[in-house]
Amino acid sequence: MLTFIGLGLNDERGISLQGLEEAKTSDFVFAEFYTSLMPGLSMMNLETLVGKSIQVLSRADIEEKAEEKLLRLAEEAKVALLVPGDPMTATTHVDLRLRATKRTIETTVIHGVSAISAAAGSTGLQSYKFGKAVTIPIPEFGPPVETPYNVIKENSLRGLHTLVLLDIKADAGICLSIEDALRQLLAIEQKRQEHVTHEDRLAVGVARIGASDMVVRGGRIKDLTSHDFGGPPHIIIFPGRLHFVEAEALQAFAKTGKEALEENL
Repeated sequence: MLTFIGLGLNDERGISLQGLEEAKTSDFVFAEFYTSLMPGLSMMNLETLVGKSIQVLSRADIEEKAEEKLLRLAEEAKVALLVPGDPMTATTHVDLRLRATKRTIETTVIHGVSAISAAAGSTGLQSYKFGKAVTIPIPEFGPPVETPYNVIKENSLRGLHTLVLLDIKADAGICLSIEDALRQLLAIEQKRQEHVTHEDRLAVGVARIGASDMVVRGGRIKDLTSHDFGGPPHIIIFPGRLHFVEAEALQAFAKTGKEALEENL
């Protein structure tokens, strides 16, 4: 058996009681932290909770060496894989589960809280009004990738909110910040001039969602680029058409000024 267990958002305390029980009764416990960051996690505390040693796997271990690292063991024993957030929000875990199923390995999923599900609650925006989510990649050579701009535009035309995830390369210790992501979008706006991510556009930045030092700040893009959000992980939300309760929530929970909300009302 191979069990995928979500660890939640910030530290080892985010694992559910069901997930903890499953990990305790597994013969082998593995974890990966390349799909997302858990800034408050202590491996020592996590191993104490689980009651056994935990082997941390790299991206290559799961994507290229899964057969030798995980699947052969899971054919004969009970194996648990601990992952940040909710296990099946990452394509790599869906692929691993499919590979296990093809080898007739029984699989189960114990879900956890992810940034995708927590974004609405942290800002007061209505969850059913979110459109397609998108990720802004860490810039390589050449101009910024325009796909995020296109998704924000499409959702905005429908009055929907856009959740923008910011790329991380955990193995290299590189995380895209809210400031750098917004500057990418401003550069695309300057090129395309379609009034999608202009300086006065309303956005909400969220840092370390679920942590005790979480920061949630709404405002115009030009103001958020100079705000200190602290360490990663970061996400951005571009609100669409706002219900009056959502507008009130952004003022209360994200310290958003009334003037920044006007275009979305």
